[in-house]
Amino acid sequence: MKEKVTITLDTELIAFVDDRAQGNRSDYFNSLVQQHRQAVFKQQMIQALQEDAKDANFQADIVAWDGVVGDGLDAEG
Repeated sequence: MKEKVTITLDTELIAFVDDRAQGNRSDYFNSLVQQHRQAVFKQQMIQALQEDAKDANFQADIVAWDGVVGDGLDAEG
């Protein structure tokens, strides 16, 4: 779903956008915002994983769950 919005840009920025948007400002801005959203999400994931790596309780839970992985549920017989 799309929603129409109005934004205000400096004249120089409009010229820059028009130079690169190939006639479709909306697609250009959608692409830029999507790329930025992905970059922010990636950084948040990296930060969360780094925090988990430093968390002794979380690491102990991982070790405990690793023991469950080989509990024989998929064993033949």
